[in-house]
Parts: sequence; structure tokens; C-alpha cells
Amino acid sequence: MIHKKGALPMYESRNDPLLHPAHFRRRLILHAGYALLLVSVTLLVGAFGHKFFGDHNWHDALMNAAFVIGGIGTYVMPETSGGKIFSAVYGFFVGLVVMATLGVVLAPIAHRIMHKFHLDEAED
Repeated sequence: MIHKKGALPMYESRNDPLLHPAHFRRRLILHAGYALLLVSVTLLVGAFGHKFFGDHNWHDALMNAAFVIGGIGTYVMPETSGGKIFSAVYGFFVGLVVMATLGVVLAPIAHRIMHKFHLDEAED
């Protein structure tokens, strides 16, 4: 495999050796950063949506979004129709984001386990 000097491939192929532990930690940190970015953007979308559709003040809008992401539910129930529709759509959206975030965080670990199994098969 040919890569730019200093650049790590996102994932090694079946025939490549197992990634060095330091590089694997770097990959884990990178994926955790992606997950944090995804959750942060979701929090901002929720805060803006609750603010403008639900007609909440900023701190209640942010708390509503954080509570929905955390699985607790809304802190202040919306009174407007737009706010209620946004809350319903945002709740479904957050469910998908939580699953995607879990995938982003666990992907390097799952890949390393599978890659190790393939290396063990090749040695037999």
C-alpha cells in the first residue's frame, strides 16, 4: 500500500500487519473527536430548533436539546405546533445520531478485532 509520508490509512487492509498500538490510540482519539463533533452539531441543531420553533429562551432550548440527547426527554414542553413537530422530528433524529455515534466510536475496535482474526487465519 502506498501512502503519503506521515499519513495513516484510515483502515489497514487484510494483508497489512496489525496497526502499532500508538497509531491505534491515535485512531481511537480521532474517532472520539468525530463522535464529539457529531454530538455537538446535534446539540446545536436542537438548541436552535427549540429556540425558534418552540419559542424557548436560549438556556431552556439548550437544556431541552441536551436532555433529549441524554435520553431523558424534554425539559420544557413546547406549546406551539411548530415546537411540537420539531420535538418529534428531533427525537427521531437524535435516536439515529446516537446509533451513528456508537458506530463511529466502536468501528476502530471492531476493525482491529476482525483484522487480528484475519491475521491469525493467515498464520495457520
